[in-house]
Amino acid sequence: MSNTVIKVEHISKSYILKHQNEASYTALRDVISNKAKSLFSSNTKGQRKSSEEFLALNDISFDIKQGDRVGIIGRNGAGKSTLLKVLSRIVTPTKGKITIDGRVASLLEVGTGFHPELSGRENIFLNGSILGMNKIEIQKKFDEIVSFSEVERFLDTPVKRYSSGMYVRLAFAVAAHLEPEILIVDEVLAVGDAEFQKKCLGKMKDVSGEGRTVLFVSHNMVAVKSLCSKGIVLEKGAIKFDGNIDEALDVYNSNISNAVDNVSWAIEDAPGNENAKITSIKFKTAGNYYYIENEIEIEIEFYNFSDNHTLNASISIFEDKDVYVFASPNLIRIPLTKGIYKSVCKIPKNLLNKSKYFCTVLLVGNNFEIITQLDKVISIDVDEEGTQRGNYFGYWGGVVRPHLEWQNIQIDKL
Repeated sequence: MSNTVIKVEHISKSYILKHQNEASYTALRDVISNKAKSLFSSNTKGQRKSSEEFLALNDISFDIKQGDRVGIIGRNGAGKSTLLKVLSRIVTPTKGKITIDGRVASLLEVGTGFHPELSGRENIFLNGSILGMNKIEIQKKFDEIVSFSEVERFLDTPVKRYSSGMYVRLAFAVAAHLEPEILIVDEVLAVGDAEFQKKCLGKMKDVSGEGRTVLFVSHNMVAVKSLCSKGIVLEKGAIKFDGNIDEALDVYNSNISNAVDNVSWAIEDAPGNENAKITSIKFKTAGNYYYIENEIEIEIEFYNFSDNHTLNASISIFEDKDVYVFASPNLIRIPLTKGIYKSVCKIPKNLLNKSKYFCTVLLVGNNFEIITQLDKVISIDVDEEGTQRGNYFGYWGGVVRPHLEWQNIQIDKL
């Protein structure tokens, strides 16, 4: 079709993962002992491979038409970010063919797209030049970009001094206003405040209404549903579903409905990087029953491999219908020494209503680097057995159900 702007044909992307035979914290005596054993044994059975192939994308094909607003959704590790990097020509596919008709502007992660030593003003002109615009065209859009980004006071400051929120505001404003035919946006909007996220969603709708195409990745399914008309669900690097956004969200939700109240990993397989890894996440409560009137704890255990490295955990709670209930970061950011740590978040009793709730967990390092993000990794069913609710026995609506303080005060006599 003549209005197809992105055509993806059987693309795959593989990486070679290298494994260290010993973890970085193995004692010297263990290394010497293992070397000695290897001298007297030729048996390699059970030894871990030094490298293996990881298939991030597996034989993916789809078409996107001009003006489509497409949500790309899937669990952590499904291949969403890899796919966007391939479409943005940041990463070359191992196999397959991609045809793109039009200029592409990408906003994939905090820290990409801008030169850190240049000011905000200079980066606006740099990005416009990369998109093939001349100075006059960029100047016409300059005031709109600055107004939208709300960083006018810091326009002549090097962007390396920006907070992550300021950086994303300017980066999105540049990407959305310099008139690319295709706008690709990853989860980075989660860095901004709620009001700015709403502003960005409105701008992406406007962009689509002008005939331009939007590809959007987010773990906020409410935002995906409000923006997108089409959805692509990825699972383990392959397409699980491609079609209407409501059906796509149903498929995605069915994939996560089997989540459990605790998960754990062996250290070599745990999510994270060379700085830190999460080894377990669990819900806990008194007597193992998740009742409305019980306090609920979320316990996150992680390894820190670096001295003087600040780490903090963050949780987001979603209700069964993908309503974003709340987020809570651990605001205690202190330098940690090497060791094993545990972060515990307490959800007060009489807050959550009767429903199923999912928990997304992030581990964040220095400079707000997201070390790992685990989407809807655990879940619980909150029940109301024994909950005091007066003489009312009907449906009690809302995603939260707090016991608030009330007073009856007589202000005069009749």
